[in-house]
Amino acid sequence: MSTPSASRLFGRKTLRALALVAAMSELSACNMLTRMSEVGSGPQTSPIQNPTQKSGYQPVSMPMPQPSAPPQNANSLWRPGARAFFKDQRAKDVGDILTVAVSIADSATLTTGLTNSRTGSEKAGSGTTGSPISAMGFEQQLSKLLPNINLASLADLSSTSAVTNSGNTTRTESITMSMAAVITQVLPNGNLVISGRQEFRVNYEMRELSIQGIIRPEDISSSNSVSSEKIAEARVYYGGRGMVSDLTQPRYGQQIFDIIFPF
Repeated sequence: MSTPSASRLFGRKTLRALALVAAMSELSACNMLTRMSEVGSGPQTSPIQNPTQKSGYQPVSMPMPQPSAPPQNANSLWRPGARAFFKDQRAKDVGDILTVAVSIADSATLTTGLTNSRTGSEKAGSGTTGSPISAMGFEQQLSKLLPNINLASLADLSSTSAVTNSGNTTRTESITMSMAAVITQVLPNGNLVISGRQEFRVNYEMRELSIQGIIRPEDISSSNSVSSEKIAEARVYYGGRGMVSDLTQPRYGQQIFDIIFPF
């Protein structure tokens, strides 16, 4: 099997790097046009639309238990699982709205250390008894060409390296907020898929809140709310875009340089 030459491999890598730079440039150009259109007016809010009709939306598919027959209940005014005598006000169908209380308080501290040292020494000579070069007589010709050379020490190499690394990472995150979400899907086992998004514009800065996940109907309280720790496959996004966000991010040229620069 023939192997590709080094020039071909280098050419492929170069083409991939150029394609990456072109894609990043295209995205940067789109972002630049968007920012240029918002000069003097600030970021614009996105239109309200059906979450299931957004580009890239996919229905959630999860492992489902075996179907079972519904239990037979005696005639009664009280319904199983109801929190109110007349009607359960909790969200349960597609399109219903409930409140999600997000409370995240994470803290982590990582400390690492590495110490490495190495010392090496190599020495080679010619003209010693029993050496291959001495047996073939090469050292005599070498002494004629270079009379000042010392055949006993043709090469003398030594190296010493030492590496000491230490790192300390401290991370603290705290998010506390409440937002409304919409039920977008009811899974066959009764679990509910929720999706919520909010946008707040303050001067020239747009703050965005987004949450998606899967909840159990039993975890919805009588006040029609659910806490974030009871959301499975939770996806919480809290960020922003605008003048402040642009100033806190490196320029796209620096980002591309950091990606492709190998040293």
